[in-house]
Amino acid sequence: MTRKKKSADKQRKNELTKGIFSVLEAQPNATFNYKQIAAKLNIIDAKSRNELIKRLVQLKEKKRILETERGKYQSIPLKNYFTGIVEITSNGNAYVLCEDLDEDVFVTSNLLNKALHGDEVEVYVFPRRRSGKKVEGHITKVIQRKKTSFVGIVQMHPNFAFVLPSDHRMYTDIFVPKDRLDGASDGDKVIVSINDWPEKADSPYGTITQVLGKPGDHDTEIHAILAEYGLPYSFPLEVEHYANQLDTSITKDEISRRRDMRDVLTFTIDPRDAKDFDDALSFRRLENGNFEIGIHIADVSHYVTPGTLLDDEAYNRATSVYLVDRVVPMLPEILSNNACSLRPNEEKYTFSAVFELNGSAELVNKWFGKTVTYSDQRFAYEEAQAIIEHYTLNKQSDYSSFLMPENIAITDTSYTVSKEIVEAVMTMDVLAKKLRSKRMQSGAISFDKVEVKFRLDENSNPIGVYFKEAKDANKLIEEFMLLANRKVAEFIAKQEKTFVYRVHDEPDEEKLMQLQGIIGRFGYSLNMRSKQTITSSLNSLLTEVQGKKEQNLVDTLAIRSMSKAIYSTDNIGHYGLAFDYYTHFTSPIRRYPDVMVHRLLQQYLDGGASAKVEEYEQKCRHSSDMENLAANAERDSIKYMQIKFMEDHKDQIFIGVISGVTEWGIYVEIIENKCEGMVRVRDIQDDYYVFDEKQYAIVGEVTKNMYQLGDEVLVKVKNTDLIKRHLDFHLLGRRQ
Repeated sequence: MTRKKKSADKQRKNELTKGIFSVLEAQPNATFNYKQIAAKLNIIDAKSRNELIKRLVQLKEKKRILETERGKYQSIPLKNYFTGIVEITSNGNAYVLCEDLDEDVFVTSNLLNKALHGDEVEVYVFPRRRSGKKVEGHITKVIQRKKTSFVGIVQMHPNFAFVLPSDHRMYTDIFVPKDRLDGASDGDKVIVSINDWPEKADSPYGTITQVLGKPGDHDTEIHAILAEYGLPYSFPLEVEHYANQLDTSITKDEISRRRDMRDVLTFTIDPRDAKDFDDALSFRRLENGNFEIGIHIADVSHYVTPGTLLDDEAYNRATSVYLVDRVVPMLPEILSNNACSLRPNEEKYTFSAVFELNGSAELVNKWFGKTVTYSDQRFAYEEAQAIIEHYTLNKQSDYSSFLMPENIAITDTSYTVSKEIVEAVMTMDVLAKKLRSKRMQSGAISFDKVEVKFRLDENSNPIGVYFKEAKDANKLIEEFMLLANRKVAEFIAKQEKTFVYRVHDEPDEEKLMQLQGIIGRFGYSLNMRSKQTITSSLNSLLTEVQGKKEQNLVDTLAIRSMSKAIYSTDNIGHYGLAFDYYTHFTSPIRRYPDVMVHRLLQQYLDGGASAKVEEYEQKCRHSSDMENLAANAERDSIKYMQIKFMEDHKDQIFIGVISGVTEWGIYVEIIENKCEGMVRVRDIQDDYYVFDEKQYAIVGEVTKNMYQLGDEVLVKVKNTDLIKRHLDFHLLGRRQ
């Protein structure tokens, strides 16, 4: 069954289930047979009636409805206990998300029973008083805490202290006895761990486990961001010691077990400031006129073996975390920056995907396995781009014309590059463009979102903002990494063995409709007729907005309309890339799923049995969760740095675009630096403004003046709060 059909079937099943409950719950004391239910739901065709009968039987077997006598059904009053996950809202109330219920259970703040955001709980659901009323309940028991450690500010008293958590979803402070302060002083930012919450106590009891420093200090705030998501910023000493004891030498014995590719031209292309190089490309022209392209990935699994301290630590972290001013690596430095980094002029153990491609970028042959390689040269993206632009400008467009004289000096690089390197880079650029073109024709979506980067001084203070865009050199690397990831996944999938896939479901239709409503403000539209028209119109949209004031807004909204990519053993394909098979093979230094992929691939190359699907599905869920936490921490660090940057620009007037509208204010993104802040409705003095949800606007009651999503406005910094990570603007008016 295709991914699209699965999604459509699931939606139809959910709609049918909701319809059944709407009929039964409207008259909870009455019974209905399938014909009566069908009539009320306006089901008239035989296929839909059969689906209805089948669903009624399934609901009865799951004890979600009663069969009072043969073929007659009745609702079960919702006087039941369910388990679910708590989500605390901004106003202190909550919803409990239960798998066994079609609706979330609303819980008022006074009925939380000490449950905290993310906890697994038991909830008692009240009987509904009237049809259409939302499901409500109260939490009866906390089954498992999501987290017990929180970041907060110490508020000292003579014989005890309270810690006021930074997380707005943490609705209570934490009581800390005097003997559990760990040296904290009044006003310190700390990590506090909850030990107990006595029955009659208003606040939980805790112990301060770490003093982060004074609020507002740079390192304090960066460490606080990591701690808020439960992410570490240093390695335990025993893990560092274990890693430092590893034998990282290149031995003849190990080389003999690998394919030796040290004599093949190999190079890396990475960001200029990169310290770890986990992928390299090799190139050679074959006698038959085809090209052999090797994608060589650091063989992390050679050093990180199951059941060791190092592997446990890598699995727990699951990913490196990329903050604005630092990287928190998944692996200790001895591996991430040394043994597993494919540095120039060094032999390294690698795991490789080697492809033979013809001039049309068609795959002729493939090989996967462990190798030993030697990197001849390291390029920054800018240097590889300079080669591409130099020869593109000189109209060197066919493969043979790249054979240039020895030692070509390329402007804007610190290298003098050989004709072999020129031939390799230019040939791979042409092949990459052909691969990309095929991918786009197959329905891939082109998200080339502009990245905001900061220039930092020696103290990590932001002194400038610049934008990073993907150019040909970036796309060259991207296409060959995608090729390796896709072909590894396809190779295993066809063996029908347990594997780790990177999957991406189709977008939610409701989110696409919301996107349609917003982009219509700018004169754009989506064609919702089919999957193909949606993809085509999305790509057209993303192309049309490039370079325009609304680009970042539209790019962001389009990405939010997509499903979230996750790791899974259940391969449903990758919608955004238009691949039926996809995995992550190419970055094991910074992603644990890639380590799992390497291990499984080698196991199957050796003829091993299929791994246990339950074990790997659990690891996939953990990896997806940790990836999400890391992404949140990265976003928070960008927000922090944007606010820090704006502290020094309080007297400047900026042109911004309204990027969001809510009942309490408008969000404005400054065009020149992408910093986003809020203008609060209560601070706009010329009228009383109310939120108009349909027009994505706030409207003045007297003047009818309107500030609408996408409008250009003039703003000035009102307040910067590094501790709460809030940026507030004064609204000076609409840009004329």
